[in-house]
Amino acid sequence: FQDLFGVSMVVPLMNLHIKSLGASHTVAGIIGSLYGIMQLFSSTLVGCWSDIVGRQYSLLACILLSALGYFLLGTSTSVFLFAISRVPVGIFKHTLSISKALLSDLVSERDRPLVMGRFNAASSVGFILGPVVGGYLTELEDGFYRTAFICASIFLMNAGLVWMLPWSEESTGNREHQQGNKGMDRFSAKANHDLHLKSATSGGALASNSLFRSPWIQVATVLKRIKEIACSDLWDIFLVRLLMSVAILLYYSNFSLALEERFGVKPLFAGYLMSYSSALGVLAGCLLGPITRFYQYNTYRMLLHSSSLTCMLILLYASALSIWMVILSSTFLAFSTTIGRTCIIDLELTIGGNEASGTLLGVGQSVTSVGRIVAPLLSGVAQEFSPCGPPSLGVVLALVAILIMNVNKQKYRSRGNVKLKKQ
Repeated sequence: FQDLFGVSMVVPLMNLHIKSLGASHTVAGIIGSLYGIMQLFSSTLVGCWSDIVGRQYSLLACILLSALGYFLLGTSTSVFLFAISRVPVGIFKHTLSISKALLSDLVSERDRPLVMGRFNAASSVGFILGPVVGGYLTELEDGFYRTAFICASIFLMNAGLVWMLPWSEESTGNREHQQGNKGMDRFSAKANHDLHLKSATSGGALASNSLFRSPWIQVATVLKRIKEIACSDLWDIFLVRLLMSVAILLYYSNFSLALEERFGVKPLFAGYLMSYSSALGVLAGCLLGPITRFYQYNTYRMLLHSSSLTCMLILLYASALSIWMVILSSTFLAFSTTIGRTCIIDLELTIGGNEASGTLLGVGQSVTSVGRIVAPLLSGVAQEFSPCGPPSLGVVLALVAILIMNVNKQKYRSRGNVKLKKQ
């Protein structure tokens, strides 16, 4: 909550600040793109590094270096300093991914969707409240600089909380080792051979020994793990994640402009509607427990049904004849996207195994970053034809994702059945 609360105070104000420093729209766009590119390449590396050195040390390092970036942002009086301040944040702002990897280490597979849903709900609450507080602070004298310093202070508070947590790496490592042994029974021999994600030692012992390894050894281990993920049979899951991410981004890409052109509503109404959807997303995260019990903890079925519902709702928005149909689609889309986002992460960790959860979440974050890069380009091209072009293209991409899940359903279904029998 504190992480997203601090970040969302600053991010909406950054474009205004860089323009006040004399930067052109092009320069502002280039700096924003460079941040996205750094996130794209660093998320997998940092996630894998957290598997090697342990969650506590990697999480502390990422929080402190992100705090440094926001502190530099609070001192940026020129475009050059602004760009420099984005470098440590672009490389190391992966605190949420490492936190999710830590949660996957600590909870059972049965409880993971519920815990991830609550985690996402807390993050969403922070993202809802942050812009309001940031907007108030920016009205004060030197408001942006104060906001950036407050954000850096929040990150330092988070570092203190992480440091004070009752870390028990030995017990965590034993649990990971037990889950790894169970995974040997749950999954097929082919899957284990493809993934190469078995761990010879427990997670805690690995973390304590790896921290003091030579940096070159750590780099070699990171690259080896990334190669193993690239050669695994997870390509379909990551492709589904990419397609659904782009489809949802296309839905929101020209939301305000499309509503103004199609229905004549003001951008303020679009802002209220997006805030309404975010609040419903928080509620959906809290309801994941009953939903997973209703589906008997079958993550694949939940993902398939939520993706199908997302596809139908985007189609409803693209063909909406009145603003009430848009409100209806936004209401249920908040639930389907929240459930789908949690299920795709759970499916990645279920098939990939907890031994490399940081790497898997890092790769997944990189896939989402690719979607953020591709979606604006596709949206611009589709919008040349019609205001309904971007969501219509999103429907097509969502249908392709659903088709891929149906083609591979036997693989997920067999693993899900084994999982339920074990439980």
